[in-house]
Amino acid sequence: MSTLEESIKRAAAALAEAKTIIITAGAGMGVDSGLPDFRGSEGFWRAYPPYARLGLNFESLATPRHLVEDPEFGWGFYGHRTMQYRAVVPHQGFAILRNWTKQPGIHCHVITSNIDGQFQKSHFSEDEVVEIHGSIHHLQCTAPCAPKLWPNNHQFEIDLETMRTKDIPYCSNCQSVARPNVLMFGDFQWIERRTRMQEERFNKCTDCVDCKQAPVIIELGAGKAIPSIRWIGERMVRNRNAKLIRINTREAEVPDGQISIALGAREALERISENLA
Repeated sequence: MSTLEESIKRAAAALAEAKTIIITAGAGMGVDSGLPDFRGSEGFWRAYPPYARLGLNFESLATPRHLVEDPEFGWGFYGHRTMQYRAVVPHQGFAILRNWTKQPGIHCHVITSNIDGQFQKSHFSEDEVVEIHGSIHHLQCTAPCAPKLWPNNHQFEIDLETMRTKDIPYCSNCQSVARPNVLMFGDFQWIERRTRMQEERFNKCTDCVDCKQAPVIIELGAGKAIPSIRWIGERMVRNRNAKLIRINTREAEVPDGQISIALGAREALERISENLA
């Protein structure tokens, strides 16, 4: 039996015994749904050739500065992503996770750095999900004039040659440009209230008596470039004796005794599921 096959069987065995399953997900979770891989400038530029011509990488675009100084350009980036995330169909791995976690007696929580809302599309409830970087499906004021959020129901038409849009949303309170309620680079205006409420709900749930058993963490597509999700799982391994299943095509290294599966999210979940049948 190969090391990979052993790891898949170990993961299935851990999940079969689990009472609390914590799903942690980074950007790699969305790749199998057809979302672009932003890993490195080359991957980002393949998805967005106009930005390659301008020499702008993801970090230089994912900033509130453009939304204030040149909102047609700033919303070209975030408006395109908004429309893309609305249209995406979550891959089969999401349904597998939902099936595992809806079984009687299972406590489920999701912690994700993704802003795309795929877990909610896959019938995970708002009460189960923590979006540590916010959600593109909610808006706030760029100022911000008040700690107010509202749904992002705006429609965007993007010029794909220039990546600009004239479809700018505005704050109804002060008429400033609105922005997505997501944590950006160099961001001091993000209204974190919604995420903090999600985190408080998660902490309250995991402190309950029924959740005291060591959880099983399924980490999916969380890389080292922005390691927030990886750190969350590794802290739970140290502090709560959790079992970590790390699924990552290129960065699957794990602490001693944990489970490493060097596959994409959908394939790994499908293969684990076959061993749970």
